[in-house]
Amino acid sequence: MHPEPAFALPVGRCRAIVREHAFAHLFVHGPAGAAVIHAPVTLDGEDRLSFHVARRNRAFALLDGARAIASVVVADGYVSPDWYASAQQVPTWNYLAVEAEGRVEPLTRDALVAQVDDLSDAQEARLAPKPAWTRAKMDPRRFDAMIDAIGGFAIVVDTWRGSAKLGQHKATKDVTGVVAALHDRGEAALAMLMAAAKT
Repeated sequence: MHPEPAFALPVGRCRAIVREHAFAHLFVHGPAGAAVIHAPVTLDGEDRLSFHVARRNRAFALLDGARAIASVVVADGYVSPDWYASAQQVPTWNYLAVEAEGRVEPLTRDALVAQVDDLSDAQEARLAPKPAWTRAKMDPRRFDAMIDAIGGFAIVVDTWRGSAKLGQHKATKDVTGVVAALHDRGEAALAMLMAAAKT
């Protein structure tokens, strides 16, 4: 995370971002090596980040008992000095990101099923008014076979870090120029975050 205290996010905002964006890069390091897992996550309560991974994934054997960091990036992008109204600027990269760090523990089969259900329920709700998909639409034997192919884990989070490096320390005229350029490039998500951070 960026060391500038003005960019730091409070823990509550970090949790809200993870709930909203749900897809993480999970960095794990154990006695047998290191790996990155790309997976959707669910936040159970305030400090338990659950996910599942294919048993064939090389990271699977590293997880139980390891330390891990889950990284969620909401938006990011390059900022050209030419986009600022002020002279003598340098290139930079703006972003909104969250990290959750802690110890990994395995989920029981029942907890894994609950994680899959919670994940699909949350994502299906975003597709309304489409009727929500549920596993009741599946043959139970097929669902069981798919569950057997994955394993569930949770990061018991002991440290949250978040950084909103969005040009909020720049002059309004400079942020306005960057926001306009990002919109022109089709990078609306980052542009909107920058505009909101300056208000």
